[in-house]
Amino acid sequence: MDWNDVRHFLALARLGSVRAAGASLGVSHSTVARRVEALEERLSTRLFDRNRDGYVLTVAGRQMLPVAERVETEMAALERGLAGQDERLAGAVAVTCCDTFISDLLISELTPFCRQYPDIELAFTADSRPFDLAKREADIALRMLAIGGQPPEFLIGLKLAPVTVASYVATRHEALLDPEVAGTKARWVSFEDRKTIEQLIAGSSYPHIKPWGAFSSLELLVQAARQGLGLAMLPTYVGDREPELRRLAKPDLRHLADVWLVSHPDLRDNARFRATRTAVAEGLKAHAWLFRGDCPAHAPGRPKFTPDASGGADVQQS
Repeated sequence: MDWNDVRHFLALARLGSVRAAGASLGVSHSTVARRVEALEERLSTRLFDRNRDGYVLTVAGRQMLPVAERVETEMAALERGLAGQDERLAGAVAVTCCDTFISDLLISELTPFCRQYPDIELAFTADSRPFDLAKREADIALRMLAIGGQPPEFLIGLKLAPVTVASYVATRHEALLDPEVAGTKARWVSFEDRKTIEQLIAGSSYPHIKPWGAFSSLELLVQAARQGLGLAMLPTYVGDREPELRRLAKPDLRHLADVWLVSHPDLRDNARFRATRTAVAEGLKAHAWLFRGDCPAHAPGRPKFTPDASGGADVQQS
């Protein structure tokens, strides 16, 4: 049996759509369909029923699923074991981080590393979903964990920086939204998770101001804040770098989580992974002052942030 056929079977079984399965594997939907059909012909068994809602496992498919998952686990362990012995500073390294604001910082910091080691090829993803490191969906991950949280015991974790949240307003719309002035149209723009924002509002200096909207990502929330749709609670590594935003008079800085670097122990001794882990950790730690919220952006215009030797920052107005 061809392992690649099994991979395509698993993706389709989990996602129920050839298009979604193809996207997860980085191939076309026709490739997924062709691979699964070939597997069914080889086994002389129909593994899926096709209907308007997608692909549904047959009885035979459901029987095959746990066996295929065991094969997947063994193959992933084999791949990790072999990769962990590679002493070359060459090859691909898959890095994933929480959002595009962190990736922007990191790619800038990793540029000298990439030039120093041109044979190491980074595959960089900005995605908040938890990539499965055991299955090599990523080799190195930056994850946000609540204060006191720890990565799973089977992974190696290194805490890099705090995630500090502050309150912001668009400078162009400050007069309209200023919560210190009675009669303004102040409101908070909200994530889809209304419960979380309501808890943050209750503990803020402006608990009487109501949340509004439902924005599904940090990027969308920033866009809404820029346009003056409301006040925003943002991580300082986001808000303090936004030229169109400034902190409120009472910004309510709060340490809510920490950024961790996570990897699989089987890849600990691989030369390219070890070098990349070190570069990622040093790159993010260089901006720890920004994550702590040490540099308020109160004045209009984009401030120039210059970390000092103590890890704090000086602000020079442009």
